[in-house]
Amino acid sequence: MAHHKSAKKRILTNAKKRAANKSSISKLKTITKKVMDSDNKTEAEKLYKEAVAFADKTASKGRIHKNTASRRKSSMTKHLNSLTVTAEKK
Repeated sequence: MAHHKSAKKRILTNAKKRAANKSSISKLKTITKKVMDSDNKTEAEKLYKEAVAFADKTASKGRIHKNTASRRKSSMTKHLNSLTVTAEKK
């Protein structure tokens, strides 16, 4: 257990930051799953824009690595493009 005032403060601030990071990462996972589960092209495009913006924002704040954000965006883009191709063939 911390004895110094500054160490006690660090414990509190670290807990707040950990909660914010966990919440942010959880939201990113949820948005990504919604995009990947979507079969409707127009709905997927709307969700995609939101997900990409949130992934970039999360990466810029250092909550996830920039390459992780890039990888997620890439997989969502592939999914979105596959929906576009299927819609054009019908």
